Amino acid sequence: MDWIEAMRGWGLVRPEELERIAIVSPHLDDAVLGCGRLLARHPGATVVTVYTGTPPAYPDPPTRWDALARFAPGDDVLAARKREDERALAMLGARPVWLDFVEHQYLERAHWISAKQIVDALEAALRALRPSAVLMPFGLANPDHAETHVAALAVRERLPGPAWFCYEDSGYKHIPGMLAWRVSKLFRSDLWPTPMIVPTVVDHDRKRAAIECYQSQLAPLNRDHALGARIGGSVPEQFWQLAPPPPGWERMREA
Repeated sequence: MDWIEAMRGWGLVRPEELERIAIVSPHLDDAVLGCGRLLARHPGATVVTVYTGTPPAYPDPPTRWDALARFAPGDDVLAARKREDERALAMLGARPVWLDFVEHQYLERAHWISAKQIVDALEAALRALRPSAVLMPFGLANPDHAETHVAALAVRERLPGPAWFCYEDSGYKHIPGMLAWRVSKLFRSDLWPTPMIVPTVVDHDRKRAAIECYQSQLAPLNRDHALGARIGGSVPEQFWQLAPPPPGWERMREA
């Protein structure tokens, strides 16, 4: 097969690759924010959320984010957020799997959870699902997003069978240069990110309704990420396949 013939299939996803979708989400809400229309199009998907562990003690007073979310001292934040996640995913026909890692806002910097600590549990969760496709975040800006991305890349090396994709981290992808930096970093590796044509449901109201299930998160997301403007119909969901370059194209990494 020469490259002109191969080119006809570039950007196209085979239907069988989307039969059993697993989405890796750093936090409770990231998968719906970045992949809500995809989830609506493919009921039965599973969202594996990494940072859902309850800290030994919640800060008192609450962290800036939790204060914006109107949580008060003594509130079980993660329990409330898991209930929101269940409602949101049920609306989209998906189900949750929660890993027990504590997000960085509750920890001293020296104790932030790293990709090395995550990778084994993430691999076990994905192997149990036997997915045909795995979608991971690009891992932009937020430390938990970055570590989730690195951990997922490590799992990909151990579990190469599924098709692997990146989705764009909602909000963070609009930081100037951030998405381009990650794409260029992957381009210089053996995984070239390529925008793919992935069937989704263009149902803005349904995605918005699912996002609004995360009631506690709406205020901080609007405050820090202009959520209301960014979940409108003009903001697409784009998915990038991670795969080796076409044979003979490897030298372009050095161009």
